[in-house]
Amino acid sequence: MSSITRGDTPALEAWPTVAERDAILLDEMTPKQVIFKKVSRDKSVAVYLAKRDFVDHCDFVDPVDGVVVIDPTQLKGRKVYVMLSCTFRYGRQDMDVMGVAFRRDLFLVTRQVYPELQDKEKLTHTKIQQKLLRKLGDNAFPFFFEFPDNLPCSVSLQPGPLDEGKKCAVEFEVKAFCGEAQDEKIDKQSSVRLTIRKIQFSPENTELAPVAEMTFEFLMSEKPLQVKLSLPKETFYHGEPLKANVEITNSSSRNIKDISLSVEQVTNVVLYSNDKYVKSVAKEETDDSVPSGTTLKKEYTLHPLLAYNKDRRGIALDGRLKHEDTNLASSSIVKQEVLKEIQGMLVSYKVVLKMIASGMVGSSEVSLEVPFKLMHSKPEAAKESEPDDMVFEDFKRDYLKGVVYGDDDESPAEL
Repeated sequence: MSSITRGDTPALEAWPTVAERDAILLDEMTPKQVIFKKVSRDKSVAVYLAKRDFVDHCDFVDPVDGVVVIDPTQLKGRKVYVMLSCTFRYGRQDMDVMGVAFRRDLFLVTRQVYPELQDKEKLTHTKIQQKLLRKLGDNAFPFFFEFPDNLPCSVSLQPGPLDEGKKCAVEFEVKAFCGEAQDEKIDKQSSVRLTIRKIQFSPENTELAPVAEMTFEFLMSEKPLQVKLSLPKETFYHGEPLKANVEITNSSSRNIKDISLSVEQVTNVVLYSNDKYVKSVAKEETDDSVPSGTTLKKEYTLHPLLAYNKDRRGIALDGRLKHEDTNLASSSIVKQEVLKEIQGMLVSYKVVLKMIASGMVGSSEVSLEVPFKLMHSKPEAAKESEPDDMVFEDFKRDYLKGVVYGDDDESPAEL
């Protein structure tokens, strides 16, 4: 048997020490700030943002705070600008019809970031910008935008499986570009476009519980039918089951059958057309019946989810069409001083109860409805301290299959 000396086992010496293992473990456990980035095709400009979703808190909106990194050799003396825009699109391919453009900029502001018009310190408003500037070096420059109070949140109508091109949507975009002046035609090779979302969390839940009651009288029936539909609360969160309580007292001579409940999404396009889209996004059809002289008291559960409505044309979504990481559109909350027309699209929800009342002289449909709100739940308050370490990720989302993007649109090839 041959002896093995310590010098014969270099593999054992390659293992990390206890201190090194502890350092690796600590690094893995340390929370890191995710930073999203996107670089232009010619590498002249790159944009860095700490988030892609910006929250409307009703009394204020999260500002858009980021950093642009430039390559002076690629700029060749050109200036660098950053633009924030809110655009309403209506119709296919933004085509003009009889001189009417079916695209409207609801908000547009452009600022020069290079050469600097002010010192970096005066243009730096947030801690994350300070960290990015330290990390990215002398060729990094901050930008900062605040949303006005009257802008809508991001919303779009889902395309059908065979639809192509741009669709009806309210979109927000950050664009960085190079040029001799801000109003000259933008070179796509020297520009970066990032679609962001403006979203809204649910306000503090009120004690209001929606309820509707109605009495129906029928021909040749001495006594009426009484129906009550109620919800336990006014606001439900995305992904949360919706409970609906139904009470029916049938004193009439008719028999009640084919009871069904549905959640209907109502989208009003208030700019240009006043079109209305009413789509059922959840439905429960039952064999429940209430014969003459009997009562029913029952709770039904509905699930208004995008997962059950994929590829259905005209369903309103939060955010842009090509992103799969979205959900059904949240209910629109319009501030009192804001004109509804500037919102582009308004979304609301209601629970609809339907049933058939049949008798000797024929059948008729009876219906009742109550409104409610579908919103994002308000997250827990963030800690004041932010992670010191940063992780950089490409600014992209998943893409809906079958959607064709225009030449000027953000596409997977550009990332």
